[in-house]
Amino acid sequence: MSSADELNEPREKDKAEGKKEMIRDWIILGVLAIGATVLLSFFPSKIESSISTGTEYLTEMARILPAVMVLMGLFKVWISREMVVKYLGKASGLKGIFIAALLGATPTGPLYVAFPLAAAMIDKGARILNIVVFLSAWACIKIPQEMIEIQFLGLDFMAARLILTVFFVSLMGLTMEKIIDKTEPLGSG
Repeated sequence: MSSADELNEPREKDKAEGKKEMIRDWIILGVLAIGATVLLSFFPSKIESSISTGTEYLTEMARILPAVMVLMGLFKVWISREMVVKYLGKASGLKGIFIAALLGATPTGPLYVAFPLAAAMIDKGARILNIVVFLSAWACIKIPQEMIEIQFLGLDFMAARLILTVFFVSLMGLTMEKIIDKTEPLGSG
């Protein structure tokens, strides 16, 4: 086998994998469309509100996703794999959990913005535990939210909730890591 054939072999595998993923995505979309059609046929009074809500979400995503794609491109170019592995990889320990929580708590915006960033971090070698902490922090630990929580519920409440959230999210992340390590590598399905 020539070296040119050896170089083309991984590309062919990637193409085949990409085709399988695209077929899977179209199947999922089809099942969802059929499910929505069936549900709306049983509840015709919900058609107008469903279309209105769907339009709102699509409009929101159309405004946000271009910026997310730019961020993703910058992340892939500017942040090296070595840096991600060092600060968020398997050996990052408590430092990695802290950094992941801080990265998730700092930005604002809907949670679906965090998923492509999480996928990029996984591709660059981030630990599953730290990805779970990052996504959970994005969802329920926001710095401005914490300031408002202090005003209404007090420092003790906010600190206890924050500590318990990070603790249990870390426990969940460790559990997920064990499950994923035993099943299949991420990104292969």
